[in-house]
Amino acid sequence: MNLTDTTATPPAQPPAEKKDTSFFGHPKGLAILFLTEMWERFSYYGMRGLLIIYLTQHFLFSDERSYIMYGAYTALVYIMTIIGGTLADRYLGQRKAVTYGAILLVLGHGMMAFEGSGSREIFTYEGAEYEITLDGRGGDANQIIVSDSGQSLISFEDSGARLVIAEPDVVGLPESIPFSADMTEIERQDLYVNILYLALALIIAGVGFLKANISTIVGELYGLGDVRRDSGFTIFYMGINLGSFLSSLTVGIIGITWGWNWGFGLAGIGMLAGLLTFLGFQHWLEGKADPPDPEKLKKSVLGPINVEWACYLTGVGIVAVSMLIVMFPDMFANVAWIVGLAMLAFLVGYALFMTKGDERKKMFAAIYFVLAQIPFWALFEQAGSSLNLFTDRLVDRTMFGLSVPAPVFQFLNAGYIIIFAPILAWLWIALSKRNMNPSTPVKFALGVFMAGLGFYTLVGGMGLSGETGLTAVYFVFLIYWIHTMGELMLSPVGLSSVTKLAPARVVGMTMGAWFLYSGLSNYLASVIASQTGAETIGGQLTDVAAAKAGYAEVYSNVGLVAMGIAAIMLLISPVIKWLMADAEKPVASTLAQEEAAGAGPDKPATS
Repeated sequence: MNLTDTTATPPAQPPAEKKDTSFFGHPKGLAILFLTEMWERFSYYGMRGLLIIYLTQHFLFSDERSYIMYGAYTALVYIMTIIGGTLADRYLGQRKAVTYGAILLVLGHGMMAFEGSGSREIFTYEGAEYEITLDGRGGDANQIIVSDSGQSLISFEDSGARLVIAEPDVVGLPESIPFSADMTEIERQDLYVNILYLALALIIAGVGFLKANISTIVGELYGLGDVRRDSGFTIFYMGINLGSFLSSLTVGIIGITWGWNWGFGLAGIGMLAGLLTFLGFQHWLEGKADPPDPEKLKKSVLGPINVEWACYLTGVGIVAVSMLIVMFPDMFANVAWIVGLAMLAFLVGYALFMTKGDERKKMFAAIYFVLAQIPFWALFEQAGSSLNLFTDRLVDRTMFGLSVPAPVFQFLNAGYIIIFAPILAWLWIALSKRNMNPSTPVKFALGVFMAGLGFYTLVGGMGLSGETGLTAVYFVFLIYWIHTMGELMLSPVGLSSVTKLAPARVVGMTMGAWFLYSGLSNYLASVIASQTGAETIGGQLTDVAAAKAGYAEVYSNVGLVAMGIAAIMLLISPVIKWLMADAEKPVASTLAQEEAAGAGPDKPATS
């Protein structure tokens, strides 16, 4: 046959695979995952914004106990994704795991709405008992004292040493009374405290089964080499930020203004919407998240309990263990140290004895990034704990004539990501074209530096407000902006680099280590936050000057330490870049899309 004969019939070719482009050029399954994740993050971040204030004002836990309980809870949320992801990969499949996780989350968030009448702080004076409480929720609530004959506003003088009563005749007390904390006693409703513990444990287990697995399903929607994959993840992670953004503006306002149960109830409704969305449109996933071996799920493990039910019972076990830790959060410190050191020993041992050459160098670089994230998240995650209470108690939150509830400011991180992630993505591309794009180790150092810098700017704002004055609200906007820019420099490229550096046979284990240390960073954040704890009565401060001084000291110290660590990281960045070998190759389009996702520890970038 003449090779130039254009009339010849070409050989038959296999038909090209038809791609699903139903959702703005992406598989329609992405729309379901986007909405499910958006509602799950809506419920999680909405509840998180209220939680620390709820613990200190409704249940009257001390600042220190509230911070440690909060830290144990947020740490376990990330750590349990390792178990949930493993069970899904080996047995359940992602679809069943996400469904089970969503059910646990609906139960957990629903139970948060059962608050009871709250704890009571009883003040005893000359044999008579009075209740000290608040006339509302949040930082704008006033402290009042209640007796059988009425109630009156109170305040504290002489660094909290004297109790001053506005209308002493109404409550039958002197105008001024010498005061000490041992003159009060907390009465809690055990039933509702235990409901709180169980609710948090259910949320921990639910996130453990849902979070990592729904991200995995996104990847499975695309075939190997599908150029839409990174773009799909960017769209998916915008759902995370959208959910966080919307929840802060709604759950935070409703919870403080209308009542705790209304706020937590709205978060629960959001999670129910996510569950119904996922259940109603599972067929759009076209079987891509089904169990790897359906027959294996039916095999007996113990009597009538088969493999599938054993996985679900593991979830029940996670609930039990998590509830115990949340009840006794101080015990988590020893567990955290042991688990963290054991994982580090395993990673280093694997690098030394199971790898060699460039593979060993890359593995050590991956270990570096897994550990280097810790100082950043330890400071960044003050947002939901100490920074949240600081904003509630010591910031002038008046904007446009209205006092904005503290949880609403949680929207700033998501809002900044939505605005600045595309700009940063464009910047990295522009710098790459000029061979000026900073290396991943340099970006990591800058991210940690900005975590420390953010707190230094806030301390500066506190100084400008005087010893007892409220800090200007724009310093809250500033610290969130600085921290978000640091997050965009550290988190997306960090996770992406870990997946590229770790050997393929242990990339899952290395990713698990990333989530483990992200979780431990959250607990470290709570330990730092506990150092800012101030004395409160009825859930509000008794000594504003002492509280401000405590915040300023802690935030100055951690800011200085973080910036010092960042300087060391910058100095050793050439060594880390050398360890990365050929992994540090500029792939501008992929990197930009990953960083546009604005990933946090719960929002991993793709590789």
